[in-house]
Order: sequence, then C-alpha cells, then structure tokens
Amino acid sequence: MILNSIWDALNMSLNMGWLILWPLILGFGISAAIQAVVSHAQMSKLLPDDRPRTLTIAALLGAASSSCSYAAVALARSIYRKGANFTSAIAFQIASTNLVIELGIIMTLVLGWEFTLAEFIGGPLMIAIFAIIMRRFATPILLRKASEQANMGLSGRMEGHANMHDMSIRGNGSIFKKLLSKKGRTATSHYFFMDWASVWTDIVLGLLIAGAVSAWIPAGFFEKFFFTSHPFISAVWGPIVGPLIAVITFVCSVGNVPLAAVLWNSGISFGGVISFIFADLLVLPILRIYTKYYGKKMATLLSLALYTAMVISGYILEILFAVLKLTPDNRATNVINQNISLNYTSVLNIAFILVASYLALIFMRTGGPEMFKMMNDPHNTQHHSSHHHSHS
Repeated sequence: MILNSIWDALNMSLNMGWLILWPLILGFGISAAIQAVVSHAQMSKLLPDDRPRTLTIAALLGAASSSCSYAAVALARSIYRKGANFTSAIAFQIASTNLVIELGIIMTLVLGWEFTLAEFIGGPLMIAIFAIIMRRFATPILLRKASEQANMGLSGRMEGHANMHDMSIRGNGSIFKKLLSKKGRTATSHYFFMDWASVWTDIVLGLLIAGAVSAWIPAGFFEKFFFTSHPFISAVWGPIVGPLIAVITFVCSVGNVPLAAVLWNSGISFGGVISFIFADLLVLPILRIYTKYYGKKMATLLSLALYTAMVISGYILEILFAVLKLTPDNRATNVINQNISLNYTSVLNIAFILVASYLALIFMRTGGPEMFKMMNDPHNTQHHSSHHHSHS
C-alpha cells in the first residue's frame, strides 16, 4: 500500500518532467542565446534611481537574464553594491524570475496562455506596486544601513554565478552572426548549462512535491482549504495564501509551475496561482539570504513589500481577467495525469535532447566543468573570466 502510494507520486512526477522537458530545453536555450549577446557590464549605471523609465530598463534587463531565483538575488545585490538604486536592483531581480522566456513557455504548455499573459502583465504591475511601497517606507537611514550591510559582502548562494554573469559577446555584427560564431556558441553553451545547474534542484523538487500533492492529498481537502464552493471567498483567499504555500514548499523559479498546475487543478483561484508563481522570491532560504545581504530591518521591509505587491497584483489580475472573460474554465491542466507515450511530446523531447547534447559537447570542450566548480564560490570568478575568454 505504502509502496504503491510512493510509486504513484513518483510516476506522476516523472510524467510531468517528461511533458515539460522540451520546453525547458527550448526556454533555457533561448535565454542563453539572449544572455550571450546582451551585456550587463553597464547595468549599475543604467539603474541610478527608481523613476518609471529606470524601472522599465531594470525589467527589460531582468527579462533578458537568468530565471534562477538565487542567482537573480545575488546579482541584484552585486549591482546594488556597484551603485544601482536599491528599488531598481530589486525590480531587476523580480523580472529575472517572473518575466523570462523559459517561464512563459512552460506556463503556456502546462497551464495555458491565459496564465502566461497574466504573468507578463502582472510582473510589471508587481514592480510598480513594489516601487510605490518602497518610496513610502524605505527611509534614507534604512537604505544607508542596507548599503553598509551589502558592502560587507556576506555570501548567500550562487555568488560566483552572479559575479561571472557577464560573458556576452562584444563587437559589431548582427545578433545571428554573433550567435553562430565560435564565441557565440561557446557563450550560449556556458549560459545554458550555468542556468540548468542553478535551477535543476528546484525543478526536481517542484516535480516531486507536485507529484506527492497530486497523488496523496485528497481533493476534499483542497475544496475546503481553497473555499471552492464560495467563489468570492476563494478569490479573496487565493492571492493571500498562494505566496505562503510557496514560502513553505522551498521551490523557486520554473520549478513552481508543476505545483501551480496541481494547485489550479485542486481549486485555488486564478489570482492565487499567479501570486504563488510570483513568490519564488520569498522561499525560506532566500528570506535568510535577504537578512545576510541587507540586514534584518531591510530584509523585513523587502519581504513584506514583495508579499504585498504579489497579493495586490493577484487581486488586480483576478478582477481584470474576470471582466475580460479570460479566466480559464478548465482546471484539468495538461500536466496532470499524463502518461509517457510515443507522441509529439516524445519526438520533441528527443530532438531537443540532441540539441542539448551538442551544447554539452561545446561546454565540455571550453572549460565548462571548471566553471561549475566556481558557481558557488565568490572568490574564483576572476579566474573564470580569463579562462572563459581564452576558450572563446
């Protein structure tokens, strides 16, 4: 009985993983290509304040970056230490995990295009709400203390990833010419596997939790917990509880999406799903990192501001999509109860595995294994920089 229950959860996790494999490879491949041609060298200079124009630049830079939550948090601290405005640095961080291409691809396949649209509307909305809160409550004294704490350089996670983040291709020429060059292929392969190394544990954990929740928790529990028989209460409760579920599940980045599908299938509101996905920046390990980076007071304000922005964004999207009649009616998402079989998903998976294998070959031949050793070491990034350029 117990073994059968465990197998049901694992089987569901494997099926989900197989369903989302090719879009993961595609998403990370596109993200790697963008990072290979978009330079972050002048990022701090582009984010000197929290004006709307600057926040827009921060969001665009974030959208062209990695989807790893830990790397985004480390990079935001890095550009803040180099002179960027605190609010704009966090806006970059928000966009790095919520406006990236790979997340949109996975959400479209697993949840549907309506959720992807909501995510890409909600990301800028969340940034705007967050900026308003910070203008009101982030006092000069608090910002000064946060800057002092940040400049202490205490390590969190993915520090090496953040410091060696800019491997983009310099020089003239079209984007495609740069990408097809030897340097372009090398940089793309390095970004591709660096991002995979950053998030694979979250993806696996997300799949395991989603499989366990779907297989082990009875539908009746969720019907009561999400107030599915009371639509108004459900709409109010969903955006409040969504981020709290994310906090305790420890899953961040694209690893959130399979569990989001299970929650949607179980009755959480539309706005609750979106606020849950936003909350990858509030998982418990990251909350501890905020304290290391910025001190207890700023970490508390940052966490509360992010949570408030997530909840309000969830409410606005819930109302907006209901008014526009865009809220999906079908809760039987594509990722639930799918079995591995010889179909278009399997064909696409095989094709994209071959593409990933080609990138792996380049990665192995251009110093990739040495790079992995440095990703969590903030002290060896200079060596990687020279090592990368010598292979490029």
